[in-house]
Amino acid sequence: MTSAHFTKFYETPDQVSAAVRHHWWLTEHAHPLRLPTFVVIGHASLTYQWVEGRPVQPEDLTALATLLGHAHGCAWASDLQAADLARPHRFQDGTAFADYLGPRRVALQRRLEQGYLPNKAALHAVLTLLEKTAEGPVSFYKDSNPRNFLITPAGAVVTVDTDDLTLAPMAYDLAKLIATLLLTYGSLPDDAIGTALSAYNEAAGHHDIRLGATDRPRLDDFLALHAVLTAPYIGRNGYSYGWPPAYPRLRG
Repeated sequence: MTSAHFTKFYETPDQVSAAVRHHWWLTEHAHPLRLPTFVVIGHASLTYQWVEGRPVQPEDLTALATLLGHAHGCAWASDLQAADLARPHRFQDGTAFADYLGPRRVALQRRLEQGYLPNKAALHAVLTLLEKTAEGPVSFYKDSNPRNFLITPAGAVVTVDTDDLTLAPMAYDLAKLIATLLLTYGSLPDDAIGTALSAYNEAAGHHDIRLGATDRPRLDDFLALHAVLTAPYIGRNGYSYGWPPAYPRLRG
């Protein structure tokens, strides 16, 4: 018999507050996403309504790309049209909503210190790539890995884990989903990625034509960034594969 609730524990009350704040923001501004409801908001834990479902698999990629395109387009239309990728946004209560550049500059510097980048020249190259991608309409990133979506027996998609939320360019979080599917399941057919990108652009463009303009080279830039940023997690969290030979530029 399955429990009707799921409880996640946190180290600090601030982490609980952030996860709750992110959940509420997504519910209000990215309503195509379906999130589980809170049962109890505790001092160091959150208890959610139980959701029966499985994690995302490669065959779900196109459907998830469509969902993300609508969610990102909806959030842009609702709250992010005036946002700047280089500056924190603000939640309704005035709390900072992390920008795109700052947290990733810190994380990339950390990857050099951890040995996932060979030298400072490599760090400079990936920081330059990060700066290059910081343009265009603003969306959000919520760590779209296969474990953070549940496909219910009825086929509905439920989005879980609202711990991480920052600003990001359009399709950056789609690239995170593709990257983590590669790390979880191995190589994907190239047409699967192209089909997913087309589905994403079509869905995002439904909200404004400017939102559906991500091309494959830009998606590959995002994937290259994710290759470095996810490097410490290979071998953990179900990431059993390294970067496949078909994606040589993604090896961090």
